[in-house]
This record gives sequence, C-alpha cells and structure tokens, in this order.
Amino acid sequence: MKIVRTDMELETPYVDQTLRDQGHDLVVLPDGVSEDILTKEIEDCDILLMCYTPITKNVIDSAKRLKAIIKYGVGIDAIDIPAANARGIVVVNIPEYAEETVAEGAFAMLIALAKKLPTLQKQMNSKAWVWPSREWLGVDIAEKTLGIIGCGKIGSSMARMAGLGFRSKVVGYDPSRSKEDMEKSGIQKYEDLTEMLKECDFISLHAVLNKETKHLIGAKEFSVMKETAIIINSARGALIDEMALLNALEKKQIAGAGLDVYSQEPLNKTDHPLKRLYEMDNVILLPHLTFYTHEAMHRLELETMERIAEVMENRPVTIKSKDPRLQNQPQAQL
Repeated sequence: MKIVRTDMELETPYVDQTLRDQGHDLVVLPDGVSEDILTKEIEDCDILLMCYTPITKNVIDSAKRLKAIIKYGVGIDAIDIPAANARGIVVVNIPEYAEETVAEGAFAMLIALAKKLPTLQKQMNSKAWVWPSREWLGVDIAEKTLGIIGCGKIGSSMARMAGLGFRSKVVGYDPSRSKEDMEKSGIQKYEDLTEMLKECDFISLHAVLNKETKHLIGAKEFSVMKETAIIINSARGALIDEMALLNALEKKQIAGAGLDVYSQEPLNKTDHPLKRLYEMDNVILLPHLTFYTHEAMHRLELETMERIAEVMENRPVTIKSKDPRLQNQPQAQL
C-alpha cells in the first residue's frame, strides 16, 4: 500500500520503520506542506496519517484510493470529516494515549505559576539571588478552588491531582456529563459557566473544540474572574478568545496564564498576534508539547499501528473517541 504521513517533525520512528519493513510505500511530508503537494501525493494513497496538517475537501476529493485518515493524536478539527465520509473514507484518532500525560503538563504549569517559578528563575539567572519581598509571594493550591472546563478523562485526571493530591475544591463545567458522573471524579458540577468562574482561583481547560466551544472563554468570562485567577489551557487554543485573554492579562484582570496551545501555531516573536505574551512574566508559554513524553509517544505509535492494521485487513476501525463526529461514521465498507 501507499501510505502518506504528514507532519514529519513529530517523529514516529516505530511506525515509519514498521511500515517500511512490511514493504509499504511510505511518503513522509513536512509540517506546512502545501495543499498542491499534498493533493498530488494523496492521489494514489491508501492510508493518510496526519497530525496537524489541514485535510481539506480539495485534498480528500483528489484521493482515488484512500480508505482511511488516521490522526495520530487527538484533535480532529483540521479534517473535513463530512467530505471524507461522503467518499466512504473513515476518520479515526488516537484519543487515550496521553490523558494522564497532558493532565500532568497542565498541573505543572499551574504549580509553576502559583509559586511564581518562572519569575524567580529569571531573577536567579540575572541576579543570582532574591530576598523574600512581597513581589515574590506565591499562593497555595491547597484549599483553593480549581474550575475544570471539560470533565472527560484528562479533566478528571486533573481533578484527581488537585483534589486528592492537593486538597483543592474542584468544580467543573461540562454540559455533556451528569452531576452524578462528575461527582464520581471528585468534581462538583456547575450548570452555569459564569457562576463557576466567579468562584475559581484556578481554571483549567480540557474541552474538545467544536462550534459550541469555540471562544467559550472571552471578554465576558474574563470580566467575572478573580484578579488573582490563573487560567491554564492545554486543550485547544480557540477555546479562548485569545485577544480577550491578552487584554485581560495586560489590564491585570487575571493574575496569569499557562498556555500550551494556540489558534495559530507555531507561536513566534515577530508577527504573531499574541507575540506580546513573550514579554509577560506571569505567562508560561509551551510549544504544544504537554503530550510529549517517552511513555505517551510509545502508546501513540503502538495504537496507530493497530488502526493501520485494521484498515489494511478490511476490519472495522476501532473508534475510541466519544466525539459524535467520529462515532456517527459509516464503517461497513471497511
């Protein structure tokens, strides 16, 4: 089979070597590949492996033999799923490989901001020492309120770390989960997002991105947050109106932000609309890598190969995601 893998910068040595050892024609393309080049390569492709590259209707319509689009990762926003399904092409992701991993990364950002570790490290690097003046006062996580937006497996892991690990009160907003279900994860359910945000010392986003959740946090939501609040986003950049976030930070409406994801990636210091974030001491910027550990990548590669094998053997493709965009696909042709 011919298999195309985009986003070569995210290395998957086990997947690549295994496919080549099996005798398949593997074409690996870089992040940012043009639609024209991708369209040409996919014309005679059987399986497309992608992570970040947009897979548009034009790309899909050019594929004469394509059986499946496998996202080796979680988010599926870059794929035109209706266009794929209209052609009998199944779309599948790998949603479970980094649930604990991403929660750990989000919690690491929370701890670092609460304890002012970035600014303290900056001062240690420049001045070698600091004395305990009030500007370096951090805050405890214990007995504070953490609000979780999106209380699935990653959000529930975050809740366990904060509640059982740090004795925080954990509240949550997730219209898709029942009060009883959230209570099992140690989360007190709020029906109204604004009312929850008023109570929170920390907010962590773990929701999926869709038309209902885009810009779920905007100027209105920032206006009701505590001035001491810290917001963490390791899910999807567009869950937040990022210009409203920038404004809230500049006006000190909130105390800080930890970000691993952005609507426009990669972030840069020259012409990115969020470039002023680099100048802020109360902001942690990560390059969309909270998922990136040895263990998580091992799980990702193994499961990607499982999905590839299902397609090659004309078996039904396992859909582990609860996202209705994936669950409602016809798979009988596979």
